[in-house]
Amino acid sequence: MDQAADSAQDAQRVPVCYRHPDRETGVHCTRCERPICPECMVSASVGFQCPECVRTGSGTGHSPAASRPRTVAGGTVSADPRLVTKVLIGLNLAFFLVQLAVGDRFTDRFDLIGQAYVPLLGSVQGIAHGQVYRLLTAMFLHASFIHILFNMLSLWWIGGPLEAALGRARYLALYFVSGLAGSALSYLLAAPNQPSLGASGAIFGLFGATAVLMRRLNYDMRPVIALLVINLIFTFSWSGIAWQAHIGGLVAGLVCGYAMVHAPRRHRNLIQYGTCALFLVAVVVLTLLRTAQLT
Repeated sequence: MDQAADSAQDAQRVPVCYRHPDRETGVHCTRCERPICPECMVSASVGFQCPECVRTGSGTGHSPAASRPRTVAGGTVSADPRLVTKVLIGLNLAFFLVQLAVGDRFTDRFDLIGQAYVPLLGSVQGIAHGQVYRLLTAMFLHASFIHILFNMLSLWWIGGPLEAALGRARYLALYFVSGLAGSALSYLLAAPNQPSLGASGAIFGLFGATAVLMRRLNYDMRPVIALLVINLIFTFSWSGIAWQAHIGGLVAGLVCGYAMVHAPRRHRNLIQYGTCALFLVAVVVLTLLRTAQLT
């Protein structure tokens, strides 16, 4: 009986760092799976490999390229882990400057609208009339200075660390899939003559993926949950907010984020990009369904 009790206690014991046995930790090296404490992580932004694996590779006889440090999702560790986030912010700011320079005629041509007569353009416009590009272009347009300021600050705070954790390609795929999922749900559920625009759908997707990542790393979930709850309260309490885009992006971010950080290493790419592809298929199906309803 004593031996069984000791075994049960050992099973429940928190792992300790293999380099510092006096320190408990819930984080493991993604290459060798050994537990590591924060001091043994490669860096604060990536920090998922132990020093030995980064210095010598996995010890399995793989080539140097195969032993290159990887993010928790299997992406390549880059010199500038926020490069894609900077580019996305730059694109959003550039489009906003064009909106200010050209005026509503530019915004009305590229925002998300299902089907409506647009006086400035003098004709019926919308996705239902073949302008499917609006699902994408609406993600880079904003309605005011406050709108773009809030979204770009959120993109910097949430997107930067997430890009470092996922790697550029996976992060970019997550961003666009979340944004398109939000646009498709808006097209499906909102009034066809109700225009919407903004990067909020993609950013809510980043929120969802961040929550999944923090859970995966056993980090304190309370800050990101509190921030997400506050944003959802604003979503449903303020008028004029396209809640459909927020919810669509959030769902896509949660599911794709889970696939990104929990996919087994052997089939990692297939599961990660396959999940993103399934959401893109869903976007196409929802778009075709709504278009059939409106035409």
